[in-house]
Amino acid sequence: MVLLKLKFPFQKRVRLAQGLWLLSWVAMFSGAITFAMGVFLKTELHRRSEVMHSMDIHIVPNLLMAVGLASVGINIFAGKVCQDSLDPSRFPRWKMFLPPFFCISIFFTSLLLVAMILSYALQPSLDESLKIGLKNGIRFYKDTDTPGRCFQKETIDRLQMEFHCCGNTNYRDWFEVQWISSRYLDFTSKEVKDRVKSNVDGRYLVDGVPFSCCNPASPRPCIQYNILDNSAHYNYEYQTEELNLYSRGCRQAMVNYYMGLMSTIGLGVLSVFLLQMTVLVSLRYLQTSMAGVMGQENVEIETEGYILEKGIKETLLEMKEKAMKILQFAQVADASATTPSADPEAGTSAPPAK
Repeated sequence: MVLLKLKFPFQKRVRLAQGLWLLSWVAMFSGAITFAMGVFLKTELHRRSEVMHSMDIHIVPNLLMAVGLASVGINIFAGKVCQDSLDPSRFPRWKMFLPPFFCISIFFTSLLLVAMILSYALQPSLDESLKIGLKNGIRFYKDTDTPGRCFQKETIDRLQMEFHCCGNTNYRDWFEVQWISSRYLDFTSKEVKDRVKSNVDGRYLVDGVPFSCCNPASPRPCIQYNILDNSAHYNYEYQTEELNLYSRGCRQAMVNYYMGLMSTIGLGVLSVFLLQMTVLVSLRYLQTSMAGVMGQENVEIETEGYILEKGIKETLLEMKEKAMKILQFAQVADASATTPSADPEAGTSAPPAK
């Protein structure tokens, strides 16, 4: 049973070829945009790589870049086929190239859906990666003299100011680490000595945060030290001073940012997928409708176009049989290549003496 059969008079075939040629160029530019979206997302993720523990999320922009480049090539090929379909004498040369072309095109077009699904499915992985990465970034904030960590302070400060956030989960994360370098502490001071001695690990812990946690929308000068001590500041109640520091944690802020970014890209990728599938379906109709013109003197006859010559089930079974034959042929060829050839002289014995 032929799947989705349509009749194509000559004028309808011409309009199909012309419309598909235009559509293939639109799809080519869409592929270029998909590549650009992948590059943009890759760049944004790379900018924050210092506060990311794993790079699993990078599979999404990598897929987008690969599929975007493939889409450009696929649609250039489709446009060339459309041009030659207007000349029945030139179209037959594409006959042997179109079956593998459709297989490759469907594979890369399917990867668009895979990239869109992964952009949502990898949210837990992104959240865990940022959780560990930000925790390490806060822990190494003070190590401005340590090779490999010299710019960690600048990275965290810029991150907190850009995303209007503080700490990993909230500003209290800074109370659990020594974020002030020992080179800037006066160990002759009684206050410093008492704080260091009161800690089991000998760390200088304070109920304070870096300046980058300060919210510029606060009506009063920022209070970044003795945050939990109401008596240390005039007319101050830390539980009600919501505008003093950013209340949102950087992990949640970054997850919201990247998921919003990937959601927007996902909608764009879905549009490109639908456009690319339209090109492939239209090209299949053009291919099958032009098959009826080949070898005919009158090229203006009415022909039939279809998606599949048989039903979906029959087509899948036929493809399975072809794949099995190819595998069997490969196994036989491999077995014959590994079998040692017999020596004709060694297998020949001398005739018995009479």
